[in-house]
Amino acid sequence: MKKAIWAGLLLASLPLAGVAAQNWDTTAVRTEQGHRLGNPAAATSMIAFVSYSCPHCAHFEQEADAPLRLAYIQPGKLQMEVRHVLRNPLDLAAALTAECGSEDKFWGNHRAIIRAQEDWLQVAIDASPAQQQRWTTGRLGARMRAIASDLDFYELMEPRGYTAAQLDQCLNDEAALQNLVARAQANDAQFDISGTPSFAINGEMLPNVHSWSALSPILARATQ
Repeated sequence: MKKAIWAGLLLASLPLAGVAAQNWDTTAVRTEQGHRLGNPAAATSMIAFVSYSCPHCAHFEQEADAPLRLAYIQPGKLQMEVRHVLRNPLDLAAALTAECGSEDKFWGNHRAIIRAQEDWLQVAIDASPAQQQRWTTGRLGARMRAIASDLDFYELMEPRGYTAAQLDQCLNDEAALQNLVARAQANDAQFDISGTPSFAINGEMLPNVHSWSALSPILARATQ
């Protein structure tokens, strides 16, 4: 009888085969100011302030995405929020595109846009005066659609399941655009964002930290 009891206790203390730990990398919610990924109860929270037209942000995405998700977000150590920094009309069009659709689409949209930055940003750099005029004059929706068309956002989003009509609807949404601007202004007023990417851990802005190499050791200490 005692052997049976001890065997039962031993089995109860062992992890069950085939029961996987929670993967927090699939837990995404929209916040008042941005988009959060990870365990909402994680002791450590990080805000990443990102501009889609910032080459340093694209470089950060390439370097940091895998280690952030594997070492910190998936095991529930970190909740990470992305907030938009709007430096120019390109950022506005890109942010409207990223936020198009349901919240479960955002992170895939975000990665698709920023990882393709090298291609579409060069098109923007080489834009003709006529293109630039289309981007900066006229109704806001027309400007956003012109940018998205010239920078091939429609083609970029098609494999993600978006039709041109669906993307047009998001780019024409002036209320969403004004909301983006208001959120960006509020973030800048609160955190005094000096460059992109920038980071705040547990509500405190990290001065002079704009790369994965600078952020990585700080994040490791914060999540110990």
